[in-house]
Amino acid sequence: MKDFAREALDVINAEGASYGDIRIIGDTSEEISVKNGMPAVSRSEHDGFGIRVVFNGAWGFAASQRIGRDEIVRVAKLAVNIAKSSAKLKKEDVIQADEPVFRDKWTSTYITDPFDVPLEKKLDLLMQIDEIVRKDPRIVVSRGNLEFWREHQLFASTESSEIEQTITRSGGGFSATAVDKETGEIQTRSYPGVHNGQYIQAGWEAIEAYDMLGNAERVRDESLQLLTAMPCPQDEMDIIICGEQLALQIHESLGHPTELDRVLGMEANYAGTSFLTPEKLGSFKYGSEIVSIVADGTAPGGLATVGYDDDGVRSQRWFLVKDGIFSGYLTNRELAHIVGENRSRGANRADGFHSLPMIRMTNISLVPGDWELEDLIADTANGILINTNKSWSIDQKRLNFQFTTEIGWLIENGKLAGMVKNPTYQGITPEFWANCDAICNENHWQLWGVNNCGKGQPGQRAEMSHGCAPSRFRKVKVGLG
Repeated sequence: MKDFAREALDVINAEGASYGDIRIIGDTSEEISVKNGMPAVSRSEHDGFGIRVVFNGAWGFAASQRIGRDEIVRVAKLAVNIAKSSAKLKKEDVIQADEPVFRDKWTSTYITDPFDVPLEKKLDLLMQIDEIVRKDPRIVVSRGNLEFWREHQLFASTESSEIEQTITRSGGGFSATAVDKETGEIQTRSYPGVHNGQYIQAGWEAIEAYDMLGNAERVRDESLQLLTAMPCPQDEMDIIICGEQLALQIHESLGHPTELDRVLGMEANYAGTSFLTPEKLGSFKYGSEIVSIVADGTAPGGLATVGYDDDGVRSQRWFLVKDGIFSGYLTNRELAHIVGENRSRGANRADGFHSLPMIRMTNISLVPGDWELEDLIADTANGILINTNKSWSIDQKRLNFQFTTEIGWLIENGKLAGMVKNPTYQGITPEFWANCDAICNENHWQLWGVNNCGKGQPGQRAEMSHGCAPSRFRKVKVGLG
């Protein structure tokens, strides 16, 4: 593969391009699912390469799934020709921030290779969960899934960087949907994770740690209890948001708004641009003084943890919000200079060999505080403890939002007082985070994986994690209306 990469770079240089890189990628995935006792298995492998070049200040990109010398040469020349055509319509030259030359190998860690675990064992786990969940006839839909993914990538550039990376991710989850046939009420509980399960950069040991089988009865019973639970009150109350839900709140109200291409209007798909415009950097009050949020491409287990991004930039850790003040963006080599930075933050990634890299979230996490959860509940006179996202909506600037979660519990005089169905809350991003007055400590902090973040047109999928602990927000509008 290295010989193929060097062949491409030789062609790019011979054609007179000022910059070029190639990513040669092979990925393997496996998905096992069970719905109402019916199993399904899907396995796939994909190989290919993508070539980027800059010629006369403009980008060109081409890709192919046929890896071979003649095809490498053809696609490299095609990428150069596309750049030449693009240069005729450019508004300004591409400027890339400097980056050191790296010749390195990086591999994610795991204990048990998930692809070595027998299919029978994976199916047996899901079938056992399904059996427990469907013991009550009011459960009309039981779903369970396991997913495993591995990618090997070789990145090489005309700047002499040559980087190999291998990434392994594992995850899964299950859900129970209950129906009251007399009232038509439908309620779903799921476990674990932000959406469709919990995912992490690890092996089969991650699945064992989730103890899905041990939680099957609880999840089933909670979906049934929700059928007759009290509706969410319509009021202004304090809310304590648990980690699974808070992870999505971070994703939507800080992760996407700090993507610099979205800020600059270069990207507006999937909910628009951003309110965090450049003049706010370093001075805008995003949240209360206890709110500090870091971007970290080095976080152990994070879905976006890599040695290097698809610009060949080494992963970093930095503040997006520090002591409540908006402090940083997600950047790539091309746009870093626009916000006065002389180096990319390493946030450029592509969805496979066939896609052009774009700014994507790395792992973004809320720094833990000092509270124990039981003490935080005891300190809350009138509120709701909520968890697990059900639906969400956010405007084109990432300001006004509304979230509905699967489950909640009323808090009265410092004690949990009863289950609530369809807990819904809404707010305006900086006002909401300004009302954060308590964050639980490291004992309650966890990375939650998002394995299906969409962006771009044509659409690309990316993965990232968000670490957080349960946190309290004062005077939040809850309920519809």
